Amino acid sequence: MSARYGSDVVVDLLQAWDFTYVPINPGSSFRGLHDSIVNYGGGRPQIITCPHEKVAVGIAHGYAKASGRPLPVILHDLVGLLHGTLAIYYAYIDRVPVLVLGGSGPMDIVRRRPNIDWIHSANVQGNAVRDFTKWDDEPRSVAAIPAVLARAFRVAMTEPRGPVYVALDAGLQEDEADEELASIELDRVGPPAPIGPHPTALRELAAVLAEAERPVIIPSYAGRDPAAFDHLIELAELLAAGVVDTNIRLNFPTHHELNVTGSEVLADCDAVLFLDVKDMGKPTQSLDSTTRRVSSRIPDGAKVLSLGFDDLNLSAWSHDFAALHPTDLSVAADSSVALPLLVDACKPLVADDGRDRSARRAQLARIHARTRAGWESEARAVWDDAPVSTARLAAEVWDAIRDHDWVLTAGTASDWALRLWDFDRPYRHPGRSIGTATQFGISLGVALAHRDAGRLVVDLQPDGDLMFDVGALWVPVHYGIPILVVMFNNRSYYNDLEHQERIALRRDRPVSNAHVGMDIDKPAPDFAAVARGFGWHAEGPIEAPDALAGALRRAVAVVTQERRPVLVDVICRPR
Repeated sequence: MSARYGSDVVVDLLQAWDFTYVPINPGSSFRGLHDSIVNYGGGRPQIITCPHEKVAVGIAHGYAKASGRPLPVILHDLVGLLHGTLAIYYAYIDRVPVLVLGGSGPMDIVRRRPNIDWIHSANVQGNAVRDFTKWDDEPRSVAAIPAVLARAFRVAMTEPRGPVYVALDAGLQEDEADEELASIELDRVGPPAPIGPHPTALRELAAVLAEAERPVIIPSYAGRDPAAFDHLIELAELLAAGVVDTNIRLNFPTHHELNVTGSEVLADCDAVLFLDVKDMGKPTQSLDSTTRRVSSRIPDGAKVLSLGFDDLNLSAWSHDFAALHPTDLSVAADSSVALPLLVDACKPLVADDGRDRSARRAQLARIHARTRAGWESEARAVWDDAPVSTARLAAEVWDAIRDHDWVLTAGTASDWALRLWDFDRPYRHPGRSIGTATQFGISLGVALAHRDAGRLVVDLQPDGDLMFDVGALWVPVHYGIPILVVMFNNRSYYNDLEHQERIALRRDRPVSNAHVGMDIDKPAPDFAAVARGFGWHAEGPIEAPDALAGALRRAVAVVTQERRPVLVDVICRPR
């Protein structure tokens, strides 16, 4: 069929970009676009129906993090957009490209249905998300749709990436397309080449790193490029540098002897390289959570270096840019370009200075081994605790999946997975979770991205997070998305409980009241029963530690052999 309506033009573009899926929650304001996808487009991209707009955006978020490819999301006008705002905001602060499309209006008021089209319309609909999207627009004619969507795609995919929003007037979607509609050459309006570093600044950066005797590298968003995994190994080994991974993305193998995450290696460093890091304070400062006082762990006199987007990724509204951190040298560049160039710049400097770095490498290896041994000892000390300790939960899941080609989605069970599992490939983990009410949707997107590769996708799922999105359990069953969900279930919004305990102690008030408003109990949700109601294979709740291994083995067998979602509900200690 040739395009006859404005919404057909949109589908032509979605297919030209080869979008595979489009998550939605149905809405009348995009009935034209819905029809065009199903009938004009032959079901391409495939609609993924979601129980909530936040889940729809979360799926696109997780898919893009795991695959590097964006997905479009369609949200009902105004009210659907407002439902999706939290997920759009998290995609923004996580630097993830999502093409958010929404119905609007009709803005021509004579075409509106009584009441419903009026209360669902806004003068400038993009205002609702303008403070946490990279760009938004609303085409005013069918002829303008290709150029507007092409720019939206370009902006979303230009680093630093992020979500964009395009409101598609319901009237324009349903208007007939002009037969003389001009085509647009998408390959000529795509994203630009990534930003490279200033050559002189890069040489200076390399010189400082090569001269340092105890350098430390702190990577953050660099791992969005899978090639960074190997480049960072090469740089660390070349310089005998310790790596402290923020795990915003998976940047460095956890079992590599130069991975000193969780150690006190910063205490004696003489140079710190922040590699595409937005918040330089969190990985380098000590925090007193009760008084909110912070202190730097970087020694006085150590060189502080930065390579990344810095103020190119700065919001005028959200304070996600974090505190301003002093640096001795800051190089603005896309790390996907700059990191291999930095490796090449360091090689001749290291070769020429002739310094023996083997002692430093051995020292870092001992720190790595000591840190890991400490974690393993801590896990053994609570192995028989009931309910199940968080450390044992992570260890038992690792034993069950380690022989498979696995992927961890968002949650890390309070970092115990990062401590005990062997993250040896860049796709093993797209990055840590970023906030309650987001993890399950993102996890479904990660699972969707890996579905056709046949990988075992694992979600260590907090109970408080799933309470927001229980209806989303329907999605992987309906669309055949295999995923192993292991509930990290402490029957509490525990992070907030800790805060209430601290405040009560500081004010000399009863700590016994800290649980009020925090417990997820009385009744305790039976997540396994709920999951079975949606068609999952499920076990639990499991409270006896010795029952966990068998349940996980059975769960893995079902996921891998039957290719269906499985949930194992494990009752865990809060800590």
